Amino acid sequence: MIEMGPASETSVRIRGAARAKATTGSITRADLCEAVHRELGLARSESSDLVEQVLDQICSTLVGGHNVKVSSFGSFVLRNKGQRIGRNPKTGEEVPIEPRTVLTFRPSQLLRARINGGIDPGPEAGDGPDNGD
Repeated sequence: MIEMGPASETSVRIRGAARAKATTGSITRADLCEAVHRELGLARSESSDLVEQVLDQICSTLVGGHNVKVSSFGSFVLRNKGQRIGRNPKTGEEVPIEPRTVLTFRPSQLLRARINGGIDPGPEAGDGPDNGD
């Protein structure tokens, strides 16, 4: 498990952009590498390589136009959005918005349950394609 360090406790002493980063509670690549090192006992360089390979694989799959599903975690889903007419809020002028592909993340039911109180939905909730995830 990845544990947050005392960064948020020390945010009072940090200034500028570093302060914003310290208080967000985000997990960085370095945090992931350290967790792999600690949990699996790999060397730090091997842990870093492993994390980079996983992230590179996810990125290249998405760039290739395919969705990524990580069981019990969630899915990275690519959606194609068509051209539409938007409006400039300042002038009210209509402006065409070009078609594009957007990336969304859909958490699994298990992850949603853990975030919302730690209740395990059980095996019947599953993580398969038939449950909407």
